[in-house]
Order: sequence, then C-alpha cells, then structure tokens
Amino acid sequence: MQKARRVAGRADAEVDRALDAAMDELHGLVSTRLGEQPALLELTAEAEEQAEAAEMDEGAGTGEAAVPSDPVRQRMQRALADAAEGDAGFAAAVERAVQQVQDARDRTAGRASAEGAGGVAVHGSVNVSAETGGAAAVTMGNVTMGNPPQPGPQHG
Repeated sequence: MQKARRVAGRADAEVDRALDAAMDELHGLVSTRLGEQPALLELTAEAEEQAEAAEMDEGAGTGEAAVPSDPVRQRMQRALADAAEGDAGFAAAVERAVQQVQDARDRTAGRASAEGAGGVAVHGSVNVSAETGGAAAVTMGNVTMGNPPQPGPQHG
C-alpha cells in the first residue's frame, strides 16, 4: 500500500506540473498580446484578491480556481476576441493553449484514491448486478447463501 501511495503522489504531482505549465503558457501568451489592457489588469487584480482571501481563510481553502466577476469576464472576452479577430496566429495559439489547459484539467478531474484494507477507488462507471438468488457488490465480505446456519454449538 505504501508504494501505491508513493506512486499516486508522484503521478498527482506530475499532473499538477502539466496543468501549471499549460496555465503559464496561456497566461504568457495573453499577457504578451494584451499587455496593459484594462480588462487584463482587472482580471489579474480580482484573481489576486481571491488568492489573498483564500490565504486568510487558511484551513478553509477549497483549492478552487479564482472565478472572475461577470463584468470583468465579459470585458476580458471582448479584449481577447478583438485581439484574435485581427491576428489568426494569435487566435490559433490561444485555442491550442486553452486545449492544453483543458486536457491537463481533465486528467485531474477523475482522480480517485482509496486507502486501507479493502479500499476501492473507481474512476468511471461501475455496474454491479446479480441474478435471482445471487449477491453482488464492488467489494464484499463473507456471504452465506441459502438458509442461515442454526444457532448453537458448531456441528461436525
């Protein structure tokens, strides 16, 4: 079990690095193109405020990404659309960078782990069924089928 935890931790760290790298690439691309645009400055300020608030809450942090307010998000979308409209290369680069972020995010979305004896981690769907008189489960202890044994001293 220790090795599984160690490997899972390393895999988790690798996925985090991929997501961070993808976000850094997208941020660099947009920052370089938009520079000191007010929409980008507002977006950055909101993200910093949310990060500071999360730090102040310390243990209450959820690990959720910053979410811009609707007006700031709309201004940023317009600024990106204007920049992309005049530059097909920039538009394609942003699309690729966004796809890389989404791919990295999707690799983290289905993480599951289980610890301890009999722990089960499932990523995806599980279908468990049994026919008449049967028993089915993802994991199951000892099961006696039919009539239960008679109480009292063991025979035999």
